[in-house]
Amino acid sequence: MIFVLVITAIFALIGGVHWYLWRRLVRDTTTPGSGTRRTGTALAVLLPLLILGAFVVPRTGAPFPLQQLFAWPGYLWLALVLYLTLALLVGEVVRAVWLRVPPRAAVAAEPAEEPEAEASPAPEALAPEGPRDGEGSPSPGPSSAPSRRLFVARSVAVGASAAAAATVGYGTYSVLSGPRVKRVTVPLARLPRAAHGYRIAVVSDIHLGPILGRAHTRRVVEAVNRTSPDLIAIVGDLVDGSVADLGPAAEPLRTLSARHGAYFVTGNHEYFSGVEEWVDHVRELGVHPLRNARVELPGFDLAGVNDISGENHADGPDYARALGDRDPARASVLLAHQPVMIHEAVRHGVGLQLSGHTHGGQLWPGNLIAAAANPTVAGLDRYGDTQLYVTRGAGAWGPPVRVGAPPDVTVVQLASRDA
Repeated sequence: MIFVLVITAIFALIGGVHWYLWRRLVRDTTTPGSGTRRTGTALAVLLPLLILGAFVVPRTGAPFPLQQLFAWPGYLWLALVLYLTLALLVGEVVRAVWLRVPPRAAVAAEPAEEPEAEASPAPEALAPEGPRDGEGSPSPGPSSAPSRRLFVARSVAVGASAAAAATVGYGTYSVLSGPRVKRVTVPLARLPRAAHGYRIAVVSDIHLGPILGRAHTRRVVEAVNRTSPDLIAIVGDLVDGSVADLGPAAEPLRTLSARHGAYFVTGNHEYFSGVEEWVDHVRELGVHPLRNARVELPGFDLAGVNDISGENHADGPDYARALGDRDPARASVLLAHQPVMIHEAVRHGVGLQLSGHTHGGQLWPGNLIAAAANPTVAGLDRYGDTQLYVTRGAGAWGPPVRVGAPPDVTVVQLASRDA
């Protein structure tokens, strides 16, 4: 019942937003019965179906090419809808102010010497001047020039459309050009001097799927390998789809290079995509899964826990198994997909937790929503004696677009307090 209500609410929201866009972009800017209005109305009906198709088709087990066919236009239109709506809402203010300012001609026509004798102009005086016949009198019929209200509506629509298209275009380029490399130094309690300067390349939320494929994996791998890290940590949400469909897209992970190897923990999306198959496949690619497990590295313990969404699959995080019986005198780093897992990390005396999941909000103002659901959206933070670093992720979920939250690979350099 709850699922039905949620789906109904989503459909209603999509329908309501498109009705608003139709009013401002089609009805207010075209004439009744025109071909432009008919075309715009048809698009207002068809484009929401692309969004629904992008969401629904992958969940029906449809062939992968069909998923790709819906994903690209559906998700890009979804991003455009967001910024078109925001731009048009700003345009409502512009529209209201613009229409309240009297036209120049009307201001100039007001008598300057006798303001008290203001008389209402005749209706014909305010009408736009049409073409004249041979005797100099106005020709009958409506003027060919658009009315002031129509001019304002068209100006706002054009401005909003240009702003939205430019924003989505830049955000798409940000994703498809590959992640940026960030560097952050983190002092870590109990880290020996010999491990001072140890570098961990943190990668999260690559989200291989119908849109981001093998070429994107290659860009991420190249960005990571250029940093020459000591260790690579992939902290979840690697894929959005099955091994059968996305195995070739993940193949470049085989070329990841680090002195102490690459490690992987599950994110929530692995549990939508066949977690057991992906864990096995990642291992075949030379990446070591840490499923509620720990390894001892020179200078510190590296532990990893399953994502909390695994609890619905009898595969949730087990902190006692990952962190129990370890030497508390050694420094510790925990890989955990979601930042909300920090509270358990604090209780288990972890020195540093590395997470992803939030995408930094991905699409502004999504950062405000992410901040309401996560203790830290992006960057380095401290909770008691435990530090938390959250990467914005190297890919994108849904629209291949990022605005205000560019993708990144972060090199976390550990610092010893004894150095």
